[in-house]
Amino acid sequence: MVSVVQNVAIDCADAYGLARFWSEVLGRPLHPEAKPGDPETEVPLPEGPLLYFNQVPEPKTVKNRIHLCLRPETSREEEVERLLGLGATLVADRREPDGAGWAVLADPEGNEFCVLRSAAERAAISCG
Repeated sequence: MVSVVQNVAIDCADAYGLARFWSEVLGRPLHPEAKPGDPETEVPLPEGPLLYFNQVPEPKTVKNRIHLCLRPETSREEEVERLLGLGATLVADRREPDGAGWAVLADPEGNEFCVLRSAAERAAISCG
């Protein structure tokens, strides 16, 4: 017997607002019943666990112990710029001159996440 990951829970101050941000990041709709002011809501993903946003009273105070890593369909740089335009902030730049590495961003509530190289960028570096 094994367990299956049902969801990835994200504590936040504004469940609906943060879910909307991640909905735009991932290009996935909010749960059909989600509405502003909801204390919890979800962003269903096409495969795997869903993202579950849960409103909590305490603010985020330290670095995440678990985070999401995103592999964009476009280039890493294009995706970083798009996400910054959606309201993310750059926390740490781990990109290397040879194209390796990643960018650490934070969502509007300060939850860190990484943007990795796209599959095409990974393939180009390993062939070069």
